[in-house]
Amino acid sequence: MRVAGVGLVRRWGGRAVGLAITGVGLYIVAPSILSLFGAWPRLADVNPWWFPVLVILQTCSFAALWWLARLALTPHTRDQVTTGWGTIATAQLAGNAASKVLPGGAATGSVLQARLLIRTGQPAAVVASALTAIGLITTGVLLLLPVLTVPAVLIGPPPARQLELGLLVSLIMAAVIVGFGVAALTWPRFVVLVGRGAGHVIHLVRRSVTADSCAALLVTQRDRVAAAFEGRWWQAALAAAANRMFDYAALVAALAALDVRARPSMVLLAYVVAQALAMIPITPGGLGFVDAGLTALLVLIGISPDAALIGTLLYRLASFWLPIPVGLLAWTGWRIHLHITSPAGDDE
Repeated sequence: MRVAGVGLVRRWGGRAVGLAITGVGLYIVAPSILSLFGAWPRLADVNPWWFPVLVILQTCSFAALWWLARLALTPHTRDQVTTGWGTIATAQLAGNAASKVLPGGAATGSVLQARLLIRTGQPAAVVASALTAIGLITTGVLLLLPVLTVPAVLIGPPPARQLELGLLVSLIMAAVIVGFGVAALTWPRFVVLVGRGAGHVIHLVRRSVTADSCAALLVTQRDRVAAAFEGRWWQAALAAAANRMFDYAALVAALAALDVRARPSMVLLAYVVAQALAMIPITPGGLGFVDAGLTALLVLIGISPDAALIGTLLYRLASFWLPIPVGLLAWTGWRIHLHITSPAGDDE
């Protein structure tokens, strides 16, 4: 009886704690969520043409992730199966939806995505390596963005009226990111230099971190990414850059739809912070924290509170809410296909 009780605690204890943390997080951000929902009728004032623009930009952002997964899962041996585009897209959409509605966020989504890919015949080790590499390279791009934005912030703004320059900025930034990515994946010495520089800075606030330890850690992560995308480094860097830049372009489009005046570089910084908030596994997909944080940051860079709220709602509609039913449909389609094609009792 005691053993059974211990088993129940081990099985459900972690989940109960996760649900409790999620519940507390949702309670804390409930006012911001309700405020955002209260602004939904205001979307009727937005020119309808902006909605397909946002959907297209977000679709391109997701397609870049599918390309990354395709590159990472390219067979290296004859006995490894080739995963089709449809399967890769289905797995990513289903995992993305799960990360937005279930406790655990990105971790839960990755488990579901891995499960779908493994059922297609991909070895578990290959899938784990591929998803880890994708997470590392996309996170690396996110960390690189504020560094590349600093010069634009220091030099001074272009005419604030030209927020649409943010779409051009996204193209320029993507080209620069590809250059940095290829350099990091093909030139280990470059990674060592960057790691040592970052280590010196981090050492000022955290004495246990040294230049050598930071460089060693960065090189280890670089080697994992380089191994996953061996021979396809520039394509991987391009796909990772496209994933972030199309998503950023969607935020720019959401603000441009409201005829907002803002500096593209400052909007990019607000975007980076918002994406960092989404990684906090308190609420699924950063629900509430991202919405409140992005709205506050947009107000901080000079956008009116009303426009910041509607712009955040418009962007999150395309990037957060719409992918949930799409992912649910993808998962449902996969389950139906699995039920039809698998022997009875082998679909679990």
